[in-house]
Amino acid sequence: MDDDANSPAASPRLASHVTRLRFVFGDKQVLGPGRVDLLEGIGATGSIAAAGRRMGMSYKRAWTLVEELNATFDAPLVEMHRGGAGHGGARLTAFGDEVVARYRQMQAASDRAIAADLEALLSRLGPSGAEPD
Repeated sequence: MDDDANSPAASPRLASHVTRLRFVFGDKQVLGPGRVDLLEGIGATGSIAAAGRRMGMSYKRAWTLVEELNATFDAPLVEMHRGGAGHGGARLTAFGDEVVARYRQMQAASDRAIAADLEALLSRLGPSGAEPD
């Protein structure tokens, strides 16, 4: 991320406020922060179950989200290997890696684009919206 004046990293106040982009392409065709975090977890752990656990999510929920993500695009994001202990697993496809990278790039661009306006709003927060010390 750039360290220019419009960069969220340039302001400690903005550092804890980032955009949470959510793209709704259809009924169950959604790409948002939770699903991208799940994809990153799968990439890091090689397991849908482990990625879900890291997020406090049930295996069934994680599996359902992966199936929905794979059905959203014209190519799968996650490749699954069934096979029991030591033989199963999951990995991101090259397209899955691309989707994660593009989402994070869009999030960073959004953060940069709104930094000045967000700073102005944060400076006007009342006591109930005050930031902790």
